[in-house]
Amino acid sequence: MRHFIFLLLPLLYVLHASPVAAQSANVAFGAMTQDTGLPVEVTADNLSVDNATGTAVFEGNVLISQGEMKLSAAQVKVVYRADAEGIAQLEATGGVLLVSGEDAAEAERADYDIDAGTLVMRGDVLMTQGPSALSAQEMTVNLTDGTAQMSGGVKTILQTGNDN
Repeated sequence: MRHFIFLLLPLLYVLHASPVAAQSANVAFGAMTQDTGLPVEVTADNLSVDNATGTAVFEGNVLISQGEMKLSAAQVKVVYRADAEGIAQLEATGGVLLVSGEDAAEAERADYDIDAGTLVMRGDVLMTQGPSALSAQEMTVNLTDGTAQMSGGVKTILQTGNDN
């Protein structure tokens, strides 16, 4: 038995300390589900509106809040529904940061489809959940059920919970 433990120690060490890479992974995101029917509040340094295309562009220190979810970026384009009855989607670029509960994710870009209740983050995505971190090229968050899927070079370090 003692010999068996010595054979397992190197494997346990590798699992404890090495990154794990995969093509895709399903994870939970956010402390709770998000009510996508809540009002969306946007603050920024500047705003330009184009009535012909039904868009508005917020620039500089953009902060978007909807319930417990917060999203910040350098620029956010708001696309209104064709019938002018509210927002259809948000397109955030430049240092995008999404926070929901204790979970946070950053990326180069995020597209939020209000009706579908999905947020797709792209480009060097890094998600943190307490002491754990996952990275990938894309993360799709389903805000209705609080789940996320990461794809494209997914990497994480598994914490075993002991100090050895």
